[in-house]
Amino acid sequence: MSNIKVTFPDKSDKEYPSGIKPFEILQQIGGRIAREAIAAQYEGTLIDLGRPLDRDGALLFITTDSPQGMEIFWHSAAHVMAHAVKALFPEAKFAFGPPVDEGFYYDVEVEQSFTPEDLARIEEKMQQIVAEDLPFRREEPSKEQALALFKKLNETYKVEQIERLGEPPSIYRQGDFIDLCRGPHVPSAGYIKYFKLLSVAGAYWLGDENNPMLQRIYGIAFPKKSQLDEFLFRIEEAKKRDHRRLGRELDLYSVNDEIGPGLILWHPKGAYVRYKIEEFWRQQHLKAGYEFVVSPHIARIALWGTSGHLDFFRENMYSPMEVDEMQYMIKPMNCPFHLHIYKNRTRSYRDLPIRWAELGTVYRYERSGVLHGLLRVRGFTQDDAHLFCRPDQLNDEISRVLDFSLYILRSFGFSEYDIFLSTRPENSVGTLENWQQATESLKQGLEKAQVAYQVDPGEGVFYGPKIDIKIKDSLGRTWQCSTIQVDFNEPERFDLTYVGKDGKEHRPVMVHRALLGSLERFFGVMIEHYAGAFPLWLAPVQVMVIPITENQHEYARQVYDKLVEKGLRVELDDRNEKVGYKIRDAETQKIPYMFILGQKEVEAGTVSVRKHKEGDSGISDIDSVIAEIMDKIESKS
Repeated sequence: MSNIKVTFPDKSDKEYPSGIKPFEILQQIGGRIAREAIAAQYEGTLIDLGRPLDRDGALLFITTDSPQGMEIFWHSAAHVMAHAVKALFPEAKFAFGPPVDEGFYYDVEVEQSFTPEDLARIEEKMQQIVAEDLPFRREEPSKEQALALFKKLNETYKVEQIERLGEPPSIYRQGDFIDLCRGPHVPSAGYIKYFKLLSVAGAYWLGDENNPMLQRIYGIAFPKKSQLDEFLFRIEEAKKRDHRRLGRELDLYSVNDEIGPGLILWHPKGAYVRYKIEEFWRQQHLKAGYEFVVSPHIARIALWGTSGHLDFFRENMYSPMEVDEMQYMIKPMNCPFHLHIYKNRTRSYRDLPIRWAELGTVYRYERSGVLHGLLRVRGFTQDDAHLFCRPDQLNDEISRVLDFSLYILRSFGFSEYDIFLSTRPENSVGTLENWQQATESLKQGLEKAQVAYQVDPGEGVFYGPKIDIKIKDSLGRTWQCSTIQVDFNEPERFDLTYVGKDGKEHRPVMVHRALLGSLERFFGVMIEHYAGAFPLWLAPVQVMVIPITENQHEYARQVYDKLVEKGLRVELDDRNEKVGYKIRDAETQKIPYMFILGQKEVEAGTVSVRKHKEGDSGISDIDSVIAEIMDKIESKS
């Protein structure tokens, strides 16, 4: 038997008999990796530990410490779940069962609707399968053999998948359960010890509403019980922080079917928080050298043809309306208007860079099934800006806007991020030289800011490379927020120019930039990040004044007026209720400060201070506690 040479991550290599399997190499190596490896990567391809190696190559063992490992782990858990479903519901037919960002799902067709009791039964069956420790066995039949097998099993969705495959299929057997799958998988079901089925939702086959509706079972699994416990805790915490529930309870916003789904009504308290966000945003943009512009909500349809939106974005745009025998469309973007403001007069190289910002409300059609509170809407306000600069200014502008983005995000309490640099896709516009310069400018900006980032090859937009910043909230969840995009397309389409030092016309570089993304989405993320208890400077009500009895009403009004005079947002609770009830109500509203006023406070001219979630913090004179509050607001602590 011939030998093959296997190279390890430390660049060492060793010869083994051809056909040796990764788990046999693990047995020879021993140690922690032998205990924790669940799959392998050979010459860049993920494989099962039982897959024979028949040629020279580089070998890397995969554990659940890596994202790849968790994807394999979750995919294997989906198969265990499907096995359990098939055992309990023999008539079930299966579609897809992939891993997702956290966990897995499987789409199933059964006659009855799954109930929480059904999920409990499926979990119990999964435990039995795990206890049997059934191995995952890979087979590679021909396409014809696979079709015959799944037709015999009456798995119509698998048959359709095989017919659509452009390559020979592979299947996995797990006891008497058979599934179509590329793999790889963990060696056996016994690895999937700690799991939980979370929910059931509807899903159309292949995402097409003309196809049958399937039931999608979501689940989660981990190699350690502590990881599962932590995840389930976060799930419960996320439910408590759900911005839709808190938005209603705190009277921040609403959505009304008579007005239309995905269209937000901002209530006074929510609108005040939004006002403070916008106020800060405007102040900081003026300091950063931006100017403000304002654009209309509709424009003639030809504008969207020039910009390319009719070609690339039509499905997300609303239908045209006719005005004076001309067709108009409501805007999905602000950029074409800013381009026309630039074109309004001749620009010199001395005018650049130009930085224009707008809180512009745009409208995009989203399917009703994906609308989600403030996070996915049909009308939203972008904190939009467009920068126009000379090519030699691009590096500085990228660096400035990246620093500005991170400063703004930190000011709202977000200090952890996942940052991605997306490079040139296959279908793109602009010269290779422009792409290289723009990508290098983005890269230099990231390195100058000393932030960690990942390169996302080929994921740039067709008109240029981009940086995406995903903020992490207090539960560690990531949310797409800031984006910085270099655009070669629009300046060309709109024939933007500037007169250079040589007296000739040159093409400026355009940078699209949003810091918060949209006010609606950012507001929803903030509600969940802070669980509705906004920082003092953003809180819709900063102080609640609570007199204990009617005898303190006059003094309470004096305290209230003094706070209002200082510019604080205050409410006076002079209802004929017990003080304990009033305090609980203020706690529920997550008001940062409560001033409790009894006869002792009236006589001494003081207030008894209580803070949200902290309780009583003692008696203080009014001026001192006001100074404390003003300092916290100023520092945004």
